[in-house]
Amino acid sequence: MEIERPDLSQVAPEVVAYIEALEAELAERSEDQPERASIPQEPPTTINVISLSQHGRAKRTPRHFYGRQRRAGMGVFDLETTPPDFPAHLALADEEGHLLLVSDHGRVFRLPVNALVETPVRAAGSLALGSLSLRENERIAGILPADGPQGGKYLVMVSQRGWVQRVRDGYLGKSLINGMSFHNVKDGGLITAACWTNGDGDLFIATRQGKGIRFRESQASERGCLGLRVDVGDEVVAVTAVYPHSRVFMITHEGKGTVREMETFAAYKAPGAGGKAVMKTEKLIGALTINEGDDLFIISQLGKIIRFAADEVPPKEGAVQGVNCMALRNDEVTAVTIAKSS
Repeated sequence: MEIERPDLSQVAPEVVAYIEALEAELAERSEDQPERASIPQEPPTTINVISLSQHGRAKRTPRHFYGRQRRAGMGVFDLETTPPDFPAHLALADEEGHLLLVSDHGRVFRLPVNALVETPVRAAGSLALGSLSLRENERIAGILPADGPQGGKYLVMVSQRGWVQRVRDGYLGKSLINGMSFHNVKDGGLITAACWTNGDGDLFIATRQGKGIRFRESQASERGCLGLRVDVGDEVVAVTAVYPHSRVFMITHEGKGTVREMETFAAYKAPGAGGKAVMKTEKLIGALTINEGDDLFIISQLGKIIRFAADEVPPKEGAVQGVNCMALRNDEVTAVTIAKSS
């Protein structure tokens, strides 16, 4: 059924302006989303989506219960929290595996995935961090799978002021003493980002204000060094392992995302420089290395989560504002993670 646009000549100018803005937004989304065949839902899997709130409420749900949507969809409600608490982290891991929880003090905890309560997609979860003995004012800065194909040879942690610390995976296995510290807060402040690496590529570090740097990971000693010189009022929010052919997905609090090709973002000869613009934003939330066929999971402050194909985000050669990845109303993106295609 076709609906004709009514006569708006007698409508107040501000209402007409609002309607035209909505029409322009719909047209932009239509252009951004090329037609493609619908993706069949995946078969049952033991991979779980783990949601963790800022105050330590967590849940896990099998990944196949999250249907794929088109980019810029509304998503579905996931972790249920009560303000001022809100969803702050996402991760994917096998239900028989373990998680590494990295605190902002640079301490690392190892936790079985099945220690978290399994729930339907929409659920409140339970308080999960009581057994970790966090210090006063200590918070979780990142969650990573401790084992499996999403692991690596090094755990890389970056502080808010750009200090880079590398930890060999051998220190993080079953013998890890929960709460072991690998970072001195005096070196660049609190930890704000972490990732796995294989040790043979580059590191890509990005700040909240959309600045970034890329350099050889081998140039960062295991004792730590300054990776990025961060401006006053800014802080590091993401680190990811890359190679010259890699693509990096970035998402802002407004739900706008872009893919930056590393072929167009030259590596610095050494760490410690001031970086350059990687995305036009004042509040970058995360950055992840993606491959063809990967899925992205994005969660918002109100607990809505969306899953869509990373291939739907067009790659760009420069710093842009990005395209709509999640529809938000009085809400903002708080975390992102990735489901690898293999």
